[in-house]
Amino acid sequence: MELLFTSCMGVMIACGVYLMLRARTFPFVLGLTLLGYAVNMFLFVSGRLKTNLPAVISPAQLQYTDPLPQALVLTAIVIGFAMVAFVVVLALKASGELGTDHVDGHKENNS
Repeated sequence: MELLFTSCMGVMIACGVYLMLRARTFPFVLGLTLLGYAVNMFLFVSGRLKTNLPAVISPAQLQYTDPLPQALVLTAIVIGFAMVAFVVVLALKASGELGTDHVDGHKENNS
């Protein structure tokens, strides 16, 4: 199971970095979102993958899952959503003012 999660994280990080290195704003936003998902998976997996165990320690249970990574992932989801919304609005504003969606503001030469 850990190998599957690490493989998925590696693919998402590679795709996210590739998309962020593109010269357009929409692929940049998608790459930023993929990197956010990969970080969320990393935080979630850091609490050890266990099934059918409670998140709160009780005297009867000796094994439990760590609730801290779950709380961190919930917080990271909210922060990631706000960051993506801000970047989308910023990209729309830049595209409207510059007339292009190229990240450095220069129009492409098709020659």
